[in-house]
Amino acid sequence: MSLERKEEHDHETWMESRDLTAIEEIYLTVLLWLDRRLRIVDYLEILENMYYKVNFQMPKSHTEQYNLDNKFWYWYPLYALGSFSTIAYVVAAISGALLGFYYAPGAGASNGTPDLAYNSITFIMTDLNFGFFLRSLHRWSAQVMVAAVFLHMLRVYFTGAYKEPRELNWIIGIVLISLTMVFGYTGYLLPWDQLAFWAGQIGVEMSLSIPLIGEWVAQLLFGGFTLSQSTVQRMYILHVFVLPFVTTGLIAVHIGIVWMQGIAEPH
Repeated sequence: MSLERKEEHDHETWMESRDLTAIEEIYLTVLLWLDRRLRIVDYLEILENMYYKVNFQMPKSHTEQYNLDNKFWYWYPLYALGSFSTIAYVVAAISGALLGFYYAPGAGASNGTPDLAYNSITFIMTDLNFGFFLRSLHRWSAQVMVAAVFLHMLRVYFTGAYKEPRELNWIIGIVLISLTMVFGYTGYLLPWDQLAFWAGQIGVEMSLSIPLIGEWVAQLLFGGFTLSQSTVQRMYILHVFVLPFVTTGLIAVHIGIVWMQGIAEPH
């Protein structure tokens, strides 16, 4: 019996050591995968040595690393589309925040119709000093952002900048361009004019066409199967409170990864 117990004990000890080795292998595999893409080990060493307190230095630029000062592709305007779209986003955010002082999402409208939103837009466009300019600035900066993000994604795709080790940032970019589209749609409905009404009606019909969860999605996003005050309120909450925080956070992560990896050379 003692021999059998000893064998069982040895077997359990061997299994524990084997499990530990498997865990270590998984840990090392994940760490190496992340380190190839985000340079985690390098930046942990920098933090450990308190390097940033002494001499903060940016990583070498792509031109310095590959000696591409005289290469035409690096200075090509398409490589500035990411920065251009970020600037357009900042302009849209600031102008949108200023518009928020005078916009009402229609919650206090009478007769069950959200006409308060339309009246507030009319006031901004006709009676408010520089209101026409402010709304036009917000609208055009949003449209410029949509175009810049789309062209930026095309540039990344056709120059092969989505390949290893930048595939994670490519996925984040896909999420960002999707959020940009949602930004545009929710903002499109806020004036609550005829264009906004029929765009909202199309959104309701598209939600209802989703299998199994269509009615739930319509209730959640539009407040029902027909347009109402709840629709304007939901679009306002998404456009002003939800999307800006999510998008700003992802943009910060996106830019941080670009800063760590550098600009990709064309493949």
